[in-house]
Amino acid sequence: MVAHFYQNVILKNPKAIFILLIIAILSFGYYSKNFRLDASSETLLIEGDPDLAYLKEVSERYGSKEFLILTYTPNQGMVTDSSINNLLSLKYKIQSLDWVHSVITLLDIPLLNNSDAPLQERLESFKTLKDEDVDRNRGFKEILNSPVFRNFVISEDGKTSGIIVNIKQSQKLKDIENKSKEEVELIKDQIKKQNHQNILEIRQVIQSYGDVGKIYLGGIPMIADDMMTFIKSDIIVFGLGVLLFIIATLWFVFRNLIWIIVPISSCLFSVIIMMGLLGLLGWKVTVISSNFIALMLILTMAMNIHMSTRFLQLKKNFSSKNNFEIISLTTSKMFWPILYTVLTTIFAFLSLIFSEIKPIIDFGWMMTFGLITSFIITFTLLPTLLNFAPTKNITVKKEQKSKITNLLGEISLNNKNSIFLVTGVVVIFSIIGISKLEVENSFINYFDKKTEIYKGMKLIDDKLGGTTPLEVIIKFPEKEKVKKSEEDDDFEDWGDEEDTNDEKYWFTKDKIDLITSIHNYLDSLPEIGKVLSFSSIIEVATQLNNNKPLGTLEMGVLYSKIPESIKTEIIDPYLSIKDNEARISLRIIDSQESLRRNDLLNKINFDLKDKFGLEEKDYKLAGVLILFNNLLQSLFKSQILTLGLVMIGIFSMFIILFRNIKLSFIGVVPNFIAAFFILGIIGLLGIPLDMMTITIAAITIGIAVDNSIHYIYRFKEEFNKIKDYNKTLKTCHSTVGVAILNTSITIVFGFSILVLSKFIPTIYFGVFTGLAMLLAMVSVLTLLPALILIIKPFGK
Repeated sequence: MVAHFYQNVILKNPKAIFILLIIAILSFGYYSKNFRLDASSETLLIEGDPDLAYLKEVSERYGSKEFLILTYTPNQGMVTDSSINNLLSLKYKIQSLDWVHSVITLLDIPLLNNSDAPLQERLESFKTLKDEDVDRNRGFKEILNSPVFRNFVISEDGKTSGIIVNIKQSQKLKDIENKSKEEVELIKDQIKKQNHQNILEIRQVIQSYGDVGKIYLGGIPMIADDMMTFIKSDIIVFGLGVLLFIIATLWFVFRNLIWIIVPISSCLFSVIIMMGLLGLLGWKVTVISSNFIALMLILTMAMNIHMSTRFLQLKKNFSSKNNFEIISLTTSKMFWPILYTVLTTIFAFLSLIFSEIKPIIDFGWMMTFGLITSFIITFTLLPTLLNFAPTKNITVKKEQKSKITNLLGEISLNNKNSIFLVTGVVVIFSIIGISKLEVENSFINYFDKKTEIYKGMKLIDDKLGGTTPLEVIIKFPEKEKVKKSEEDDDFEDWGDEEDTNDEKYWFTKDKIDLITSIHNYLDSLPEIGKVLSFSSIIEVATQLNNNKPLGTLEMGVLYSKIPESIKTEIIDPYLSIKDNEARISLRIIDSQESLRRNDLLNKINFDLKDKFGLEEKDYKLAGVLILFNNLLQSLFKSQILTLGLVMIGIFSMFIILFRNIKLSFIGVVPNFIAAFFILGIIGLLGIPLDMMTITIAAITIGIAVDNSIHYIYRFKEEFNKIKDYNKTLKTCHSTVGVAILNTSITIVFGFSILVLSKFIPTIYFGVFTGLAMLLAMVSVLTLLPALILIIKPFGK
């Protein structure tokens, strides 16, 4: 039924089909203008992660703003006139940008120990380093020794300071709740464009101050913008690189212009239609799926090489048949094997939808639709173009036997024991390597050491207290408030008797002791950089009180009397009296090689219960570290789940295709071994699994198994005619074996183009997938035929 419809409707009406294809490419080409990229931090999170919702709640409660951070290392000392003038000039220059809310530098830190005036006076009219009548050396020493600002806005060696650039919240973003999905996406796109413009502007400012010292830009908005740039660059470089390589490969294999034009046309039609489909559906390409165009080109090309090679072989064998008959014969013989190769590859990509990670799920769906598109184009456009081509121009001048496939065939015939021995060693090697696999990863190591992202994050890690934030929220039980009569006499002259605000009575010894003890415990952990909490403020207050500890009511009165400007910046981010909570903010040294995030979080959770007697309801961990760790742990579960699904699914498909359990078993084994071998290599090299490498095994099996299908399908066909296993093997190695070799080399080199990426996981993905495909090809042309000769699945 399908074959009849295909032959009578598709093949016999090439002009009508060609017109329909042109209409399709023009229509989808129009919608490709809506093709979008997305590099926001949300693309690196588990979909629906409850920890993300809680982090947003914490950020709103404690007044977290979106910000950029600059590291400033002046050529001269930090407190020289020139360095301070340059820093002040840089601050005002950045402050003048209309998207900047505020700029906080070393020169804005309140100096509360810079004079001998009463504490009340110092709090109400504090000085900063930019004031002319300030003892700068004394002020700088105060900041350098400050429990709050040391390793936060100034490095311990005093040579590098941080500049915080708070960004104005977009009014459009505030009104986003009542908008439709299309309007929300439009607003987000506008914000991304604005963010890109902001980054360009601040980089121009930094560039103009390049001669005053080393200045690096950091922060999530900058990372997101640079990632967008990387994705754009990768899509162009991968697409063009793979296209050029494919053209070169086609010329090397076929040496005829028609065999370059026809397959390239299929590739371009498939990619343009798919880009239009993504634009139409509103799917965005992320850093995970940035290689989807390259993958589509590679996989479409593989289909076309198999079709073209078979067409030429049939044309040689049936020289008396006309062009249409050869096309009909080619499509009838290749339809089912290519359909099954597409289905197995689709199954591999569809397994990614169980990963819980949105960009990986989207990547799975994108490649599924992409493969369906490529299959339809291959079986419509390729025969249509061949129908138009003159018969005399569609033969190759000279068919040369492949020395490589002949050699692999001889090895299969004469060295079966050696093949099985090597296979056994590979399996043992893979098991050892897989046992060493881990998902522990560092975001900083996703980037090349030459990039600004890496340099900025590394400097912040080393000098300014770490990069990855973690929040410990302590929830206090409701208790009676302290009586006002206990108030310390030393604070009576602050005029608090008429103060009706009873917030100052919130401060009790139990609360302060708990905050301080947890703060000190966290500060003692080697993986943790800067720790900030109300305990840091108490330490500053104690220093200001001639190193005499403050009583709890003294703290309360101090809190009620501190100017709002100071309270908003240094106290409110760490206390929520209304919610009866305290926040301890800390940052992890992300570049530390010994860092094990999951172990660290488990240790903190255990110690908060064991050492401090807290119950689960008494505290909560939040922050980017939690989200990133959730992602990493999910990756490991995804690896096991996707691999299991792919193996079961593909084995089931083989049974349906060949209706032979033995044949199905020997068909999947070479590809499973190749995939496990690559995982073993990754484990032995100590390379942690990440968002990209986690997909290698499933994708490798899905693509590599195509070779097994083509080989077994052809072996079965030839064996029915020859009835001799050894002769059939030689025939297959000289026919379909050549097509497998050509497509595999195309795929391997296609993946190798990914090494040009600036994103390290993409490089790993390209290298290891390419290597896996090479191993799978060798395995299919040695181990698979050796197993066929031993098991004899087609009978004797």
